[in-house]
Amino acid sequence: MTNYRMQRINKQLQREISMLLEYKIKNETAKEAIITEVECSKDLEFAVVYFITLEPKQRKVVFKALESVAGPLRSMLGKKLRLRKIPEIRFTIDPSVDYGRRIDALLDSLKEETNPSSDTNGVDEREE
Repeated sequence: MTNYRMQRINKQLQREISMLLEYKIKNETAKEAIITEVECSKDLEFAVVYFITLEPKQRKVVFKALESVAGPLRSMLGKKLRLRKIPEIRFTIDPSVDYGRRIDALLDSLKEETNPSSDTNGVDEREE
């Protein structure tokens, strides 16, 4: 399969899974998930669905809820999509949000270390 086709399939799966979670799945806890990305295997055997939650403490609870609706979700996808094979859905927590927060914290701490101290009142010591 071409790379372009896989990208299209991944985006389509992301859209459809998000819509199904919001409008068709009755599990309220699973609806708290925000689908950030989908990566299908080349043979369409598996699809890894990355998600985040607004409340970091809820991740594990939402993860279990998503695992419980994976079967019905796959069945609904089979009715909506025109694919030869509907991949088995595997949910995982998206690590990119935590990674981004760590990078921001590091940049903030670096910025604080490199800022000139306020003792000189903005005057360069070499000018005196």
